[in-house]
Amino acid sequence: MGDAIRKRLLQSKFPSPHVEAGLNVLLASQHLREYWDRAFEGIDLTGAQYNVLRILNGAHPKGYARFEISRRMIDRAPDMTRLLDRLIDRGLVERFRGGDDARKSMARITAKGRALLVRVNPLVAGQMDMIKERLTVAEQKNLSRLCEKIYGGDPD
Repeated sequence: MGDAIRKRLLQSKFPSPHVEAGLNVLLASQHLREYWDRAFEGIDLTGAQYNVLRILNGAHPKGYARFEISRRMIDRAPDMTRLLDRLIDRGLVERFRGGDDARKSMARITAKGRALLVRVNPLVAGQMDMIKERLTVAEQKNLSRLCEKIYGGDPD
């Protein structure tokens, strides 16, 4: 299929087109992850922490329960409690008891967390501009459609 994957993996052929396609998706994902991580250099923030802040910002001022944050994560964090604790320790998130059910632990972004997002969001968007620079709008839409075809059929 393509020369880039053959050069990158130093492999001349693949067992099948679907294996080559899968490897291409994994390589592209890793490449995007490296761009994504550059946005957080020097900010003392991980991609997972940024994702939690972004999710909670979308629910501001209500917040979400842990399971709801986990459901919305790009990379599902195995220990959401510890991830939230780190953000709480930094004053970026606060925990509170949920309305009708006092046993339900909720989390919401703080003003400090929202201020950090204002600073970081343009950096993340800037890193994602690589996609805009390399693909036409039609290719971007097609890529999204194909990726959704791969992962969209999986149950939550």
